[in-house]
Amino acid sequence: MNKIKTETERLVIRLIEEEDYSTWLSQYENRLPSQHKYDEGKIDMSICTKEWFHDLVTEHFQLAVDDKVYIFGVFRKVDNTHIGFIDFSTIMRREFQWARFGYTIHNQFWRQGYGKEAVKAAIDLAFEKLNYHRIEAHINIDNIPSIKLAESVGMVYECTRKGFIYENDKWTDHLVYFINANH
Repeated sequence: MNKIKTETERLVIRLIEEEDYSTWLSQYENRLPSQHKYDEGKIDMSICTKEWFHDLVTEHFQLAVDDKVYIFGVFRKVDNTHIGFIDFSTIMRREFQWARFGYTIHNQFWRQGYGKEAVKAAIDLAFEKLNYHRIEAHINIDNIPSIKLAESVGMVYECTRKGFIYENDKWTDHLVYFINANH
């Protein structure tokens, strides 16, 4: 599992490891206040001890081994700073090879091109190393930054799924953007 990774000119995208605890924690703690509705901003990290992180790394590794969810840390090459994460959730294998795709860059690293660079590389990783054929991003209908990012890497709007995801105590509509292998 630890061999499933990719690199760009500035980034390394890989599973998190126990040695990542300090950079992982410090970048969550250094988040700026929320910049918009879909940005969590600062998060209470008080429960995130080394022992808690060990359990998180173990859980993420097992989810990947089971081909359920792959949660990759995004790290800056120059200093190994954790700048965000990308995840793929297997929806169906067999004749579909289909996954849901999510991405988050800590807001203190926005507007530096990291999001686009990481997402493009992760899409290639998903097709080449995880053997997915189709990847979907499910995006809130008013999450303009996420929509722009999906479109900038070649994802295509397919449809709006009504009442698709239960969040904030209600069923919400989501836009479905997709990209297939050999795009």
